[in-house]
Amino acid sequence: MKTERLRVLCVDDNHDVADSEVLLLELFGIEARACYDGACALAEARQFHPDAYLVDLNMPGMDGCELARELRTGQGPPPFLVAVTAKSGKEDYRRTAEAGFDAHLVKPVTPDHLLAVLFRTRASEQTPPA
Repeated sequence: MKTERLRVLCVDDNHDVADSEVLLLELFGIEARACYDGACALAEARQFHPDAYLVDLNMPGMDGCELARELRTGQGPPPFLVAVTAKSGKEDYRRTAEAGFDAHLVKPVTPDHLLAVLFRTRASEQTPPA
């Protein structure tokens, strides 16, 4: 059973968005860091070992779906991936599901909704095996 704080990596090319997500999460006792592109996120993941990722889809270079596929190829338990995007069409939901995202949230996301999704990952980690 995990007892340390939840760790979340916020990935968005809009620095204000990523930084705001970090500040919000820290208010609720979550350890969070920001990255502003996919390459930075992959490098930071090796050092930070996040439990969950908040990922924007529209980023230059490596987009959010490409990042999700890269994160899914790593060793160890699969990461909990949350797409946080303005995209809300059926095709967008299909794309994020195919890329391996666990959740698809449409901006603007309320803090309550975001926290509920993130704490869902912590609850599943603490469920004892049958």
